[in-house]
Amino acid sequence: MYRYLWEGSVANVSKLYKSNVRTQLNALLFASSIALSACGGGGSSSSAPPTAGPPPPPPVSKAFSTPETTSVFLGKATFGGTETQVATLADTEVSDWIVSEFAKPAHEFLPEILQEIEALPDGERLHIRRIPDVFLDHAIAGDDQLRTRMVFALSEILVTSIEGSLSNKPATMAHYMDVLSTNAFGNYRELLEDVTYSPAMAIYLTYLRNRKGNPEKGRVPDENYARELMQLFTIGVVELNLDGTPRLDGSGNQIETYTNDDIVGLSKVFTGLSTQGSDFWSINEDPTGIYNPLVMFPNYHSELEKTFLGTTIPAGTSGDDSIDQALDIIFNHPNMAPFFSRQLIQRFVSSNPNPSYVQRVSAAFEAGTFTLPDGQTVGDGRRGDLKATLAAVLLDDEALQDADNAPAEFGKIREPILRFVHWARIFGETTPDAGDERLLKNGNLIGQFPFSSKSVFNFYRPGYVAPGTATGEAGLTAPELQIINESSAIGYINFINEFIYNFSSTYSDDPDGGVNADYSSLLEIADDEQALVDELDMLLTGSSLSNESKTNMVNLLKEIPISTEAANEDKLSRVHLAVSMTMTDPGYIVQR
Repeated sequence: MYRYLWEGSVANVSKLYKSNVRTQLNALLFASSIALSACGGGGSSSSAPPTAGPPPPPPVSKAFSTPETTSVFLGKATFGGTETQVATLADTEVSDWIVSEFAKPAHEFLPEILQEIEALPDGERLHIRRIPDVFLDHAIAGDDQLRTRMVFALSEILVTSIEGSLSNKPATMAHYMDVLSTNAFGNYRELLEDVTYSPAMAIYLTYLRNRKGNPEKGRVPDENYARELMQLFTIGVVELNLDGTPRLDGSGNQIETYTNDDIVGLSKVFTGLSTQGSDFWSINEDPTGIYNPLVMFPNYHSELEKTFLGTTIPAGTSGDDSIDQALDIIFNHPNMAPFFSRQLIQRFVSSNPNPSYVQRVSAAFEAGTFTLPDGQTVGDGRRGDLKATLAAVLLDDEALQDADNAPAEFGKIREPILRFVHWARIFGETTPDAGDERLLKNGNLIGQFPFSSKSVFNFYRPGYVAPGTATGEAGLTAPELQIINESSAIGYINFINEFIYNFSSTYSDDPDGGVNADYSSLLEIADDEQALVDELDMLLTGSSLSNESKTNMVNLLKEIPISTEAANEDKLSRVHLAVSMTMTDPGYIVQR
């Protein structure tokens, strides 16, 4: 059934994988459930949000206290720690690591893409698939792991995609990646501004060359960005308390944050933007315009007053000033902190954070500072500081709790692409070439690929409730379950085994091309089945595999005897099988 069966084990392995698929589809995800509605939260209490204050200093961190906790923490905060990182960071202070990560310069993707475009023969175009390729290469081998992980998280909140209108604009998408990278540790208000002026978002949400209305011709400004800016990027559709739970009116009903009239009023703000070097219409006159910030063309901007969210921008306000004021109004909405904070928790730590966890992170967002375990402070004190917010997400008591004692609803499914990158990092790939891998051209096999969402709603909605599941019956939401089904679960098993067993085919003839693993350290202990399983358990899950799974793995490994004549081949067969079983076990699929 699976391509590794030729290496030794037969029916028992197939049964184990079938069992794992069923577990993924059924009970797998009580640990990745959440209480978040599509753009709000779940449950409620008061009708007025509590007052935000500086968050209290966290307790002394347990993040790097042991190799196991180090592995778990790096699995949340990065694309996964390497063997060396897990060993060297154990028993060190996590505060020093975070400060060091914050200090690393932003990686720029655009120069690499422009260099590749320039090297092409006349008439040829760079394929848009280079965007996920260069991102994957950097996620695997890049040193700025926390920033790159934040870029990936932001890309799933502030979505643009190579699918659709950007499918032939790799430089435009690379510029957008740099917008996220540059602002990943900055301020969310400034990130919103750079996103608004990015050609990628303007093309994707159709406000590039958006003109002021003309009542005589029945023309009205495009409303796409105005709607999604509020619905998906900032405040959501229902009013929230600071802890992410919905506010209720006197009748116990949720309160909408905005109406269609607010969208109409806000849409006037985003008129008059086009590319640098153009005449507003001819955006290809200056080829650099599609990867530089947009500029305002006053003649096409609406001079009318713009009323939304209970505020009016006066008539005659210039285009850039209108955008500046509008973003300030939205950013200062009381929903901003809890709406964004909860989604950031979901992307890094847990699909179902307690409201108290959301409130603590929201407080850090509001205060713009956070005190690290060793007493250092991160954040510049301005509301929306992303260093403070991210540190609050990663170092909260709930994020660092012992998985064995955590409530059943704590945790999340590891997204398929995170599992692949984790595999490449943990097993020593330092010179990846994702573009050389044929299998990486088909993201449909695992349900997602970086910067390749089918819509602005990401691969899954933050409030997705999986029908016919235990999480759905409990009224909990589990975002990643929207891309976990029988097809994608089996697809992931086949996908990851292609790489684990080095079956994946490449476009080049280079035997070292593509993305490969180095199993040399595991080969040294492959003759000891228990030691091999324990090592993989520690490195990949932080020792979260169940005793039953580990016993089954040990028994299956014993079915591959190590002969005198072919000891190296037999050991490699054991390693392949052990890695495969670990990375398809629910104990790994579910991040705790």
